[in-house]
Amino acid sequence: MATSLRSLFSSLSLSNAPTNACQRIFNNGFVSSSIRSSTANALTPQRRSFSATSPATAKADKSSKKKKKGKGDERDPRIINLKVSNPRKVPAPLRFARNRALRHWTIHRAWLLFQRKEREREEKELARLYKSMHSACEELRKTSGPGIQEEGYLYRVAMEKKGIFKHHNFPIEYARPQVETPAREAWNHGWTR
Repeated sequence: MATSLRSLFSSLSLSNAPTNACQRIFNNGFVSSSIRSSTANALTPQRRSFSATSPATAKADKSSKKKKKGKGDERDPRIINLKVSNPRKVPAPLRFARNRALRHWTIHRAWLLFQRKEREREEKELARLYKSMHSACEELRKTSGPGIQEEGYLYRVAMEKKGIFKHHNFPIEYARPQVETPAREAWNHGWTR
């Protein structure tokens, strides 16, 4: 026990300042007399301390700081709680084990493959609809109209869409411009009923 304490305290060498926290602990009687006698001999000739600040500098720093009135040395428990719950160090990134990383990679690639297939299927369906609409419009444009109407009459009537949306209405797509920009006046504050 004494050798482990001796090796522990002898490895701590940060400055040659004469103050030593261990000496104070030994002198106040916190350590048993057998340990005190064996480790005190190892510590006294070396005069090593735990901090790199000399006692004169520490006293000057304490006297230069002004204490706030009525606050004392008590620390706010809310601040202590915040410091404990929010550490300064960024946590280490998550590292998967080899098999778990392989499973994660396989599932991720399968999900991306599924998304790509769905996207391609939707694109093919839209292309098929567009192609069928285009061929129908071309057929209307090439055919002659009823009676004495010239070629393309049915196409022009179909594109005008008169009477489709009832009494002088227009398609719902035209009710609001399909843009992503915000309105010039977001809310009409002067509106009254």
